[in-house]
Amino acid sequence: MSLNLEQPICFSPMHRLQWEEAQQKDVILYPEGMVELNQSSAEILKLCDGERNVAAIVAALEEKFSTTGLANDIMSFLEVALENGWIKQD
Repeated sequence: MSLNLEQPICFSPMHRLQWEEAQQKDVILYPEGMVELNQSSAEILKLCDGERNVAAIVAALEEKFSTTGLANDIMSFLEVALENGWIKQD
């Protein structure tokens, strides 16, 4: 399965994204365990709300961090997230 650039992306209902005080970072929780996220990954996943597609996520993050050129890194991470089942596209 590959990422559809036009289709909205949502966080998987089988996973939960939350701040974990003990680790002082955002994590993905799922029945088999937990994945610790770096800040960049967490910021991307927080925007996977079922409304935004890749371009909208890139635009939101570039605006938030006052930078450009994030598209390739964001798309690479979203491909990994899709492969791992953390996000989905209908």
